[in-house]
Amino acid sequence: MKISIVCAGKLKETYLRDGIAEYEKRLRPYADVQIREIAEERMKEHPSAAEKAGVLRREGERLLAQVPKDAYLIVLDVGGTAYSSEELAAKLDGIALAGQSHAAFLIGGPFGLSDEVRRTAGLRLSFSHFTLPHQLIRLFLMEQIYRAFKISRGEPYHL
Repeated sequence: MKISIVCAGKLKETYLRDGIAEYEKRLRPYADVQIREIAEERMKEHPSAAEKAGVLRREGERLLAQVPKDAYLIVLDVGGTAYSSEELAAKLDGIALAGQSHAAFLIGGPFGLSDEVRRTAGLRLSFSHFTLPHQLIRLFLMEQIYRAFKISRGEPYHL
């Protein structure tokens, strides 16, 4: 299976880059993983609702442009559905069984996602109702994708 992770912003923290690199290495036997980054849109400190919507729309358009056309789109969204690790594994298996060999996960920037991006998604996935840094979500996502493949294959998972 191919996995694309499309995200706003570049990782600056070494510990996050190292953690993601570790999961990329662990995932190699299971999937072809590609990470695509776009620059975050800038927003002034106290934007109007219209200004915020414009920033989210522009960033969303650039994010969606990086999603491969043949991919099943999963957006990470605090308002989405929370799954257990086993449920996520089953969901990814179901996507593959439906004939999709490519899944794309989309992570927005610090201001979230536009409604257009949310509507485009085949699945809206929530990791938590907590507010978490979008850079940290990348590491969580990589770990959960790896865990999903291990679960699907009945392999033990221990860190």
